[in-house]
Amino acid sequence: MKPAFDWLGHAFIALTLFLTLYGQLVLKWQMGMAGPLPPGGAEKLFFLLRQLLNPWILTGYLSALLASLAWMAAMTRFELGYAYPFMSLAFILVMAIGVLFLGENLNTGKVLGTLLVVAGLVIVARS
Repeated sequence: MKPAFDWLGHAFIALTLFLTLYGQLVLKWQMGMAGPLPPGGAEKLFFLLRQLLNPWILTGYLSALLASLAWMAAMTRFELGYAYPFMSLAFILVMAIGVLFLGENLNTGKVLGTLLVVAGLVIVARS
């Protein structure tokens, strides 16, 4: 008899993926708005420390913590070799969101490279 589909376990994986995407995209968005890294060593440090006080960036760090908790919950339900390939969806989603909302460039190399990584992870997951 085939075991039932683990909806809760898959929800933990989806939550991990969503929170990871949120954190990375918010960080990129806010750092893009903050401007370039200053040239001097002390200025770089102060620039980065100032960014830590940005509420949006703080939510990105919080999302990373929550993603870790969701991943720990997922690891109680699945083998790593099954669960981790789902994270390859991040490659596709980050690329799409970056193009649609952050104005990043899309080219054939990025698309093919992303598809190769995802294909490789699918092959590994099925082995």
